[in-house]
Amino acid sequence: QVQLAESGGGLVQAGGSLRLSCAASGDTFGNYGMGWFRQRPGNEREFVAAVGRSGVSTYYADSVQGRFTISRDSAKNTVALQMHNLKPEDTAIYYCAGTRKGYSAYRIVHEYDYWGQGTQVTVSS
Repeated sequence: QVQLAESGGGLVQAGGSLRLSCAASGDTFGNYGMGWFRQRPGNEREFVAAVGRSGVSTYYADSVQGRFTISRDSAKNTVALQMHNLKPEDTAIYYCAGTRKGYSAYRIVHEYDYWGQGTQVTVSS
């Protein structure tokens, strides 16, 4: 099993930046592809970004491509989501998640085995 804990959420003005971090503990971190998802009020949880086991391959939702960057640090067992040019529509609870499955599963909520508790990001206009 993997335990995941997010941090770094908060309130920011539109156009600003935030960096989310997710600390993993338990099972071997390198066994998991890691993703970030978000859930906006009244909406289903949606894919934001993912990074493969080696940290080389990254994947993004169209809505965040070019604004968000995902990365992982295998020495520290962490995965980060750097967010720039934030928009009010980015307001959501952001979740870190881990999956043992391959890259074809990275964009799919139910393919992830482990989830953090979430961190709130609020972008004011």
